[in-house]
Amino acid sequence: MEKFCSIWKHTFWNGVGDDLHYKVIEGGQKFTGLPSLKTSSQRRLLTVVLQGAAGVGKTTLAKKWMLDWAQDHLPETFHSAFYLSCKELGRQGACACTFAELLAKKRPDAQEAGRQVLAQGQEVLVVVDGFDELRVPSGSLIHDICGDWKEPKPVPVLLGSLLKRKLLPKATLLVTTRPEALGELRLLLDQPLLVQVEGFQEAERRGYFLEHFEQQDQALRAFQGMKASPALFRMGAAPAVCWVACTCLKGQLDKGEDPASTCKTPTSLFLRFLCGQCPHLAAPAPRLPTGLRALSLLAAQGVWAHKSLFDGQDLGQLGVSEADLRPFLEGKVLQADADCEGCYAFLHLSVQQFLAALFYLLDGGAGGCGCGCAGQGIGDVRALLSKGERLRNPSLAHVGRFLFGLANEERARELEAAFGCRVCREVRQELLLAARSTARDWPSSSRADTRELLHCLYESQDGALVREALEPVTELALHLQSERDLVHAAYCLGHSRALRRLSLQVEKGIFAEKDRFQEPGTWAERSQEDHLALCCWMELCSVLSSNKDLTLLEVSQSFLSHSSVRILCEQITRVTCALQKVVIKNVHPVNAYRDFCLALVGKETLTHLVLEGGIHCDHMLLLLLCEALRHRKCKLQYLRLGSCFDFTQQLNDFSLALEVNQSLQSLDLTASKLGDEGIKLLCGSLRHPNCFLQWLSLENCHLTEVCCKELASTLIVNPRLTHLCLARNNLGDSGVRLLCEGLSYPECQLQALVLCQCSITRSGCKHISDFLQGDSSLTLLDLSLNPIATGLWFLCEALKKPGCNLKCLGLCGCSLPSFCWQDLASALASNQRLEVLDLGQNAMGPSGITVLFETLKQRSSPLKRLRLRADESSAQTQKLLKEVRDCNPKLNIDCKAARAASSFCCESLFFMPRDNFPAIY
Repeated sequence: MEKFCSIWKHTFWNGVGDDLHYKVIEGGQKFTGLPSLKTSSQRRLLTVVLQGAAGVGKTTLAKKWMLDWAQDHLPETFHSAFYLSCKELGRQGACACTFAELLAKKRPDAQEAGRQVLAQGQEVLVVVDGFDELRVPSGSLIHDICGDWKEPKPVPVLLGSLLKRKLLPKATLLVTTRPEALGELRLLLDQPLLVQVEGFQEAERRGYFLEHFEQQDQALRAFQGMKASPALFRMGAAPAVCWVACTCLKGQLDKGEDPASTCKTPTSLFLRFLCGQCPHLAAPAPRLPTGLRALSLLAAQGVWAHKSLFDGQDLGQLGVSEADLRPFLEGKVLQADADCEGCYAFLHLSVQQFLAALFYLLDGGAGGCGCGCAGQGIGDVRALLSKGERLRNPSLAHVGRFLFGLANEERARELEAAFGCRVCREVRQELLLAARSTARDWPSSSRADTRELLHCLYESQDGALVREALEPVTELALHLQSERDLVHAAYCLGHSRALRRLSLQVEKGIFAEKDRFQEPGTWAERSQEDHLALCCWMELCSVLSSNKDLTLLEVSQSFLSHSSVRILCEQITRVTCALQKVVIKNVHPVNAYRDFCLALVGKETLTHLVLEGGIHCDHMLLLLLCEALRHRKCKLQYLRLGSCFDFTQQLNDFSLALEVNQSLQSLDLTASKLGDEGIKLLCGSLRHPNCFLQWLSLENCHLTEVCCKELASTLIVNPRLTHLCLARNNLGDSGVRLLCEGLSYPECQLQALVLCQCSITRSGCKHISDFLQGDSSLTLLDLSLNPIATGLWFLCEALKKPGCNLKCLGLCGCSLPSFCWQDLASALASNQRLEVLDLGQNAMGPSGITVLFETLKQRSSPLKRLRLRADESSAQTQKLLKEVRDCNPKLNIDCKAARAASSFCCESLFFMPRDNFPAIY
């Protein structure tokens, strides 16, 4: 234990153990130290997992807790703490030894005291450090589990047995790992206490800078420079990265240089650090210095092999000598490992990843030639950037980012000047091709893929590269989860020229929910955090006014601030902003809706507007909306007002605005609290001669049969209204009867009617059948999720009549009985107009399917799309399907169970405006 005390006290992070933040994220409450298990009331098994990014202090905390454990002496107990480094264990491979021998590598007294250790198991702490570093074959940790202290077994078996508690079953286990190995680790552990190590928080980082610099003003200037780069500042949670930043920036400030460019990206910092720590490696000859070549090769091979610890044998296999590495040891880029004698490790994983990226750029590496370095197990640039490889080895993503950063021409020249080497320019073309390929797939890509490419492009700081990479991008969905995402997106969108559709989702915390200063003020009045976030937001939003091809904007599920909303609205109001379609969904703060409406008043280019969310609008919002509709320059054609609107008090103003507006053709009021009284006012406007509405959705608007008479009279008076959705309203058979009276008039020109989930039964179907037989103009009818049951017979009778013009019929989830299928088959045999039929969520049975499919074999059937529930695995069903498709190849049959929430007809062929409205994703 004395050796561990010495190791811990002389680690690179000397004195920072108490400053590292950590928190329980699963399995218990927050604690400030390792829980004591020495009292009788606390005697239970405990497994603690410290997880966190590389270098944030997991090992430091584990060793500190070992010291605390060792110093907590109790009478009459053998108090033991053991440390197992997975870096070191991984090097032993399949070598066999006993568990006692394994522990004795660090505690020579362990073998002699073995029985006593086992007897006092609850007083034993075993630290398994760096589980992610244990590179063993899959499954080897759970193969041949052993419970015998003295039986020789391969190291992976012994470690797996320990974690599965077959060895030292009563001991306390403390395991450290990076997040990427957490899933595999949890398969071995029973109910672990999961602790996230966060490393340095902002206050600790600031304190570190103040201690490192002699002059406070220099320290604060350097700290603010690092903080201006969210990606770099995030890496500063690792104390080693803070040391790199302090060391590098102090040298610059001492020379009177501006550190801003160095802090721009992690690549720029690590490049300046490398050049500053090893200046004597520079060579005037245009050939690669042996040391740098050797170091980058070592780093690349280590990343690809999941290794961060290297010994003499590793160096020999790569043709690297210890003399080659001496300058980097002196410059602290590389360091002797504290736990493994004769082994070396890079200062931090990020340093290794940076140098691995450098390998691809140096003359003779695996760069533009694409040849790779297969002899050392190093993939080429294409492999490095492939998604599959990144999923298998997350470190490769970081290497790829650094490679984009190093491909910048200015940095390439700096590298060449510092080390007298030649940088391979062909790599830039490889990166461009990979970026363009990823960008082309963005409409179907995951948000993580989008975020990763933006990160890489930002790291390059190469405007020409970004423009070329984003040239194929016309649609982009941005999920901004952090200030870092915002910075990257703002930079990249500033170089995008072909963007036409932009979707934004802003997570909580990027902007202050309540601005510190509500009144307009200067940037200087705001905090540094607000300044950076709002500046980047302004840069991002400026694409709305600078890109004349950008016509669609969606902002959904977003948490903004008053200032960020005003910045966005200011860009929308500019004359050069050509937005045609705007979607605002579930945006906070509540007052943002007012600002958006105000910005859109008089916007001549705007044709489609969606405003919806889980809030109730206020009087001012509706007044602004009405003002926009009445404005002489209003060209709005489609308007959707979702659940955020309560028309109880302002419907009269809204109805009057509809009478004045002559451009609106589609109105969707889904989930608005209209009620029967609201419909009366709305119908008055719909009957006005100046009302040009053609499409109207009143889904889930709390309507009953009371309003149906008003709607029926409106359908007679207004021949322009051709599409009506009344889904999810309790209209009942009485309401349907009143509607059918209006539909029966020749003046009614309604073409599509959606009555999903409207409490319609057999009686309602009789009324519907009567008007369908009278040469009705209706071509689409959706009755899904209504218990019509035997009412299908009436509909079948209508389908047989030549006056029925239906082309699309939705009967999803209508409780149709098994004996009705012959009636339907007969109707389909004589009908010559029906093209789409939805029978999903109805129990047809084999006999019903057989009857229906026999009819569909007729080539004369006009049906093009059919959905029903059938077992495609059945041999009989497969046979019938093949026969139908052979006889009627134009018919598309979907046998999967339909979703009960909506109808296939309503979704796919009922061309309500929401379906015409272009999809964002």
